Amino acid sequence: MKIHPIPAFNDNYIWALYADQGDVLIVDPGDAAPVIDFINTNKLTLRGILITHHHMDHIGGLEQLINTYGKVPVYAPEINNVPHCTIPLKGGETLTEGPLGLHMKVLAVPGHTLGHLAYIIEDDKFDLPPLLFCGDTLFSCGCGRLFEGTAEMMWASLQQFMKLPENTFVCAAHEYTLSNVEFCLAVKPGDEALQDYHRDVVSFRQRGIATLPTTIAHEMGANLFLRVQDPEVQQAIASFTRRPIHTAVDAFAALREAKDNF
Repeated sequence: MKIHPIPAFNDNYIWALYADQGDVLIVDPGDAAPVIDFINTNKLTLRGILITHHHMDHIGGLEQLINTYGKVPVYAPEINNVPHCTIPLKGGETLTEGPLGLHMKVLAVPGHTLGHLAYIIEDDKFDLPPLLFCGDTLFSCGCGRLFEGTAEMMWASLQQFMKLPENTFVCAAHEYTLSNVEFCLAVKPGDEALQDYHRDVVSFRQRGIATLPTTIAHEMGANLFLRVQDPEVQQAIASFTRRPIHTAVDAFAALREAKDNF
């Protein structure tokens, strides 16, 4: 089994989980055209679609995919009434025979949107680490904007990810890594882990290489949005934002607002 980020729009990734010339699971198909090209080029059979949230850059290709390949299981947030959804989910579900027959856990991760879901696939049937399809909740060195939820919601959602195995692959939905690392360095310029990562990311992007998937271990060490409990990080955020920081939520809210205006 393999995973592959299919580029779409300016910076989206539509994830494909597939076997060579076999079945494929697609995650967040905002645009059908690159998905159809990938499926046809690799002689794959579409067997299911995962939707993390209702924004059009994540669901815009659904109708064309259904029209092209026929009805398939579509897993999506129940709260949003996503078109073509066949398996509405609230979060908290464990599917022992999920897409492609794989074991899948569903997490409710409100913040970016109120109905946002994340999917964890961990199964002995393939030799990959655990996979986290997290949509726009977690990015490498960043997190999603708070369009519908609150800072408290998003921080609680991210803490769920922080409890996952360190080798979990983080399959986020956007190539935002370079701008995210540059922001984190602006907040904490002396951070050696961020400095090293910035050099790597610049090299990757110059060569047209995706910076994803990342891992939970890497994000725990580099991503300031996951480090807001650290007193040193809190002090850096307070200095950068000129706001009093008393709690992890204070630090997260200040950091997220600063990123919105960076």
